[in-house]
Amino acid sequence: MGQYTGRLNLKRRVAIPKKFIQKLGNRPIMAKWYENCLVLVSNEGWKELLKRIGSSQKLMIAPVRDIDRFVSGSAFELEADIQGRVIIPDILSKFAGLGEEVVFLGLGDRVEVWNRETWEAKETKIMDEAKAALEEIAKNE
Repeated sequence: MGQYTGRLNLKRRVAIPKKFIQKLGNRPIMAKWYENCLVLVSNEGWKELLKRIGSSQKLMIAPVRDIDRFVSGSAFELEADIQGRVIIPDILSKFAGLGEEVVFLGLGDRVEVWNRETWEAKETKIMDEAKAALEEIAKNE
């Protein structure tokens, strides 16, 4: 859990926060994720994710196959150095629009990686929608 910022250098190398590296291990899996961010999971977490997406019966459904293609087809196993730094593959960096500043968002069994500006806009939207929902709930009580 938690939110941290990092700096992506010209070689697309970034240090994953120590708290997350301890949980994900030195060879995490990174893939495209929803809303133009990236996802980081441990090897074990990746196996679980694939199980949830791709049971043989579910793969009979075209949209599920597309989800499998989107996530699995974009996955890379990264290798963290002694300082917890990884190189983000160019295709993933471009997909997420990563600039110099990135945000790591810890969400239980996964970590999302966002372009800082994209995350700030998303966070503002989330807060506005939550406020509107709470106001609606208060009106109905």
